[in-house]
Amino acid sequence: MEAWQLLAKAGSSTGGFGTPLATGVIAAIVTSLVTPLVRKLAFAKGAIDDPKRDDRRIHKEPLPRWGGIAIYAGILVALAIVLPYAFPPPNSSPFPPYMIGIVLIGGLLVFVGALDDLYQYSAKIQLLLLLAAGVGIQFFGSRLGLHVQVKTIGIPMTTDHISLAYLAIPLTAIYIFVITKTMDTIDGVDGLASGIATIAATTLVIIAVYTEGHVAGAARGEQPRIAITAAAIAGASLGFLRHNYNPAKIIMGTGGAYILGFMLACLSVVGAFKTAAAIAMIIPICVFGVPLIDAMQVVIRRRLSGVPITQADKRHVHHILLSKGLSQRQTVLVLYAAALLLCGAVLLIVVRRY
Repeated sequence: MEAWQLLAKAGSSTGGFGTPLATGVIAAIVTSLVTPLVRKLAFAKGAIDDPKRDDRRIHKEPLPRWGGIAIYAGILVALAIVLPYAFPPPNSSPFPPYMIGIVLIGGLLVFVGALDDLYQYSAKIQLLLLLAAGVGIQFFGSRLGLHVQVKTIGIPMTTDHISLAYLAIPLTAIYIFVITKTMDTIDGVDGLASGIATIAATTLVIIAVYTEGHVAGAARGEQPRIAITAAAIAGASLGFLRHNYNPAKIIMGTGGAYILGFMLACLSVVGAFKTAAAIAMIIPICVFGVPLIDAMQVVIRRRLSGVPITQADKRHVHHILLSKGLSQRQTVLVLYAAALLLCGAVLLIVVRRY
């Protein structure tokens, strides 16, 4: 309890970096402790990634999947402990409707992802599932207008916005699908997806703290909650990275990529898209730059080759770097550096503006 109080005092209960830091520590510890238990469960239930299944696999030995269960556990426990402290009832609500939606739908994605690790659902089923999640989360709102939906798009370098009107629901769902799926597609090298998620989530923490008080409308008071939730994601990803870094003892599987991508996408909608129009679009593009750039070049190369864009192959950036002679660790460090460069650029913009 004393350690918790010391961490919390580094910032106020609803602002600053202290409470997000405490949240991240809790999530990291929980995930790190739960992961070995999940590893045993995955072996027992046959949730194994077989390197002989196709030539895209770079592991030499079978690895257990289901790491997403441990990641979700870390996030859930951290939020359950910290949010009631930071937003004590009855004066405030620890879990507003949109947050309940993120946690519930995120849990469902982890469950379905765990089933996918066993039964390998088709790309069409995954598409429908993620689009349904993207639509469903938009109905968890409140009278204050706090919900996960991109209603307007800011025009870069201006103060103007473009209203999406009835297009808000499908475009938000597509955005959430893209971010979630790209997080899944980069999970091909030990530690890559969990490390990128840690960097992205930490960036959202800093943005939320710095923009607190400068966000218009009902979202103004939500930046501390965004920071806390993003910190839980960062901590859980870091706790899992301990077991996932090369040589990995476990991989996060579909459920892990889904929960990280979905939650980060939702937080960027509630937080990043509510900032000034001049930088609102820039933030998610930079924060998720590595997986987005990877996805774009893969789609383009597949189209030019005349193969379906859903066809799995070795065209991803990490496969290209590996083919150039880099080791798994070197490949991951190069992509970490790229992510840090992009996130550092957007943080510089945010800090200078606010």
